[in-house]
Amino acid sequence: MKVLSLAHRTDLALLRLGGALVEDKNDHLVIRSPHNPTHWWGNFLLLSKAPSAGDSQAWLNRFALQFPDADYVAIGFDGTTSTADDLRWFAERGFQVEASVVMTADAVHQPARVNFDAVYRPLVSDDDWAQSIELRVLCKDLDLDLDSYRTFVTAKAETNQALVRAGHGQWFGAFVDGHLVAQLGLLATEPGIARFQSVETDPDHRRKGLAGSLVHHASLYGFDQLGAHTLVMVADPNYFAIDLYRAVGFMPAETQLQVELRPPLTA
Repeated sequence: MKVLSLAHRTDLALLRLGGALVEDKNDHLVIRSPHNPTHWWGNFLLLSKAPSAGDSQAWLNRFALQFPDADYVAIGFDGTTSTADDLRWFAERGFQVEASVVMTADAVHQPARVNFDAVYRPLVSDDDWAQSIELRVLCKDLDLDLDSYRTFVTAKAETNQALVRAGHGQWFGAFVDGHLVAQLGLLATEPGIARFQSVETDPDHRRKGLAGSLVHHASLYGFDQLGAHTLVMVADPNYFAIDLYRAVGFMPAETQLQVELRPPLTA
């Protein structure tokens, strides 16, 4: 199956670099991450297109067959022209439908508001990476089980460290008085293309220009050190940070479609 979506293509490249297994079934891919079984979007199906309402239940059955122990559902849909309306069948059944904006930049400029109080640098020490885990846990969705999420985040941090050590990119942080308050990853996925990962800011430090300054700092690294001509960012269209990305030069390019059904919270 040839993947057309820039977002899904870069997702798959990073998953493969991190040790995921991808099985091609012609009209869909089965992605597995044995090293991180609690990573929903490391263990999922990617379909060649959004299915019709009549075919949707069959794909849920296929997911259950491929991942019989999963307490969630995660299915992505390739293509560049479908919209969230094409996934109405899933929305009507309680699935979370994600239509994320895929943004790209071939040049960047400083944001209007630059934060000069922080130190912007790669994560290098064990303490840096431990802070990275804690920051990601702090920024988690409210409706996720904390223990399960920490297990996922810890395994993901180990994968990110391995990718950095292998020379695929860097994980950057904004530090205030030695404390990590914002972070992101920028990793090369194929010649000339680099993908941003997990742009996160401590809730107590938001709207201070940290994330925009960090994105700008990392983007220059991507062009100068990774040799990228295109930087890729995937953003929630309803989250204020999308304006931040526009402010440094990113523009919408396509839409990434996914549906997920999260496990119920444990007591």
